[in-house]
Amino acid sequence: MIVRPVTQEDVPACAAIVRRWLDSIDWMPASPSEAELRGYLAEGFPNREVWVYGTPAEGYLSLDPERCHISGFYVAEPGRGRGRALLDRAKSGRTRLSLNSHEANEQAHRFYAREGFVEVARGLEGNDGIPEIRMEWRA
Repeated sequence: MIVRPVTQEDVPACAAIVRRWLDSIDWMPASPSEAELRGYLAEGFPNREVWVYGTPAEGYLSLDPERCHISGFYVAEPGRGRGRALLDRAKSGRTRLSLNSHEANEQAHRFYAREGFVEVARGLEGNDGIPEIRMEWRA
C-alpha cells in the first residue's frame, strides 16, 4: 500500500480516474472533459493537501487542511482498499473531517458510514446543481 503526496506528474492519471467515474454514472449532468479536468486539478492541487495511492496513481484524496474538508476523493477500482488507505492517511493526526457527497452516490455513502462518517445535513446544492449530503467524521 503506497500512499504518497501528489506531484504534477500525477495529474493526467487523476483526471482519467475522475473521467472514468463520471462516465460510469447516469445521474450527473454534462461534465468536464478529461482535458478540462487536468486543468482544474493542476490548478487546484497546489492549494490543497493531496494524497495519491500508487504509482501510477490509482486514486487520490484532496483535502483543505485548514477546514479539514475533503473536496475530492476518487479511486480507480472501488472495493480494493485504496479508498480506505487514502482516508486513513487523511484522518492521521486529525480529530475531524468533513465532506460533501452527491445524494445519488449511495455507494460512497455506505463506504463513508463504514469509515465512521455520519450525515449532518442533506439537500445542500453543490456547484454542479446536484443535491448533496454533508458528512462528518470525529476521532
